[in-house]
Amino acid sequence: MSWSSYIKQFSDYLKIERSLSSNSIDAYVRDVEKLDQFISLKHSTLSPLSVKPAHLQGFLQFINELGMSTYSQARILSGLKAFFKYLLFEELIDKDPTALIEGPKTGRKLPDTLEYVEIEKLLSAIDMSSPEGGRSRAMLEVLYSSGLRVSELVELKLANVYHDIGFVRVIGKGNKERLVPIGREALKYLKIYVDEIRVHIPIKKGSESHVFLNRRGTKLSRVTVFTLIKQLAASIGLNKSISPHTFRHSFATHLIEGGADLRAVQEMLGHESITTTEIYTHLDRDYLRQVVQEFHPRG
Repeated sequence: MSWSSYIKQFSDYLKIERSLSSNSIDAYVRDVEKLDQFISLKHSTLSPLSVKPAHLQGFLQFINELGMSTYSQARILSGLKAFFKYLLFEELIDKDPTALIEGPKTGRKLPDTLEYVEIEKLLSAIDMSSPEGGRSRAMLEVLYSSGLRVSELVELKLANVYHDIGFVRVIGKGNKERLVPIGREALKYLKIYVDEIRVHIPIKKGSESHVFLNRRGTKLSRVTVFTLIKQLAASIGLNKSISPHTFRHSFATHLIEGGADLRAVQEMLGHESITTTEIYTHLDRDYLRQVVQEFHPRG
């Protein structure tokens, strides 16, 4: 029997036997579906009845590397525990693989993951009346909209921003290229910066192709982006240690918590190291765009 069949039976059990609300049932089902997606990447023929603790540990490591908060990881593990307890209750398995697995401590959330409301406060704190403010807004919108690394942001080229299809082409680790969807808000502020601010900067030779420039007309440094984010956090009294990578983690977390397919998030982050090349699934641009539009808060 397929994963979907077991998940359907689990859903019926939660509704009929435990009388849970539809929202609670949907949450449990999404948790198990995430494990199903991971198993399909790593062990395509593995049945829910054959899942071992090692498989679950691998899954938890996977979502941790994607940047999910400890709270979200613990919640997903809770859903998986309910699923395998159901299988045990139905005598479909004789040992619960989650029994000895402990979730991450949730005394506080990871300091490098932001709630959406915190993202909005940071963006709203930017002074848009100054050229630097327009540039800062465009940069942070791009970071959060596309999950770029700070190195990918400062190296972003004008020719690699495809406004017509809503994608950016970035050069990631190992000099590997990937196409990543970019949201409408990010494109809007990026266009304002390029058309109304960047055009007035005297650009130095060698920096003509870079999107983001400093006042001297050369490409931005990573330190500039770090400093900007630290100053913004201080200005709104945000008591978290954040960096450009925080926006990348938040991008992944908010997509996954919204229900996005793990494979799509993996593709957009360029996380080939999470799974081997042989089982790495390449997804087409239309699907990636759909995932961002449907599940990203600013899609």
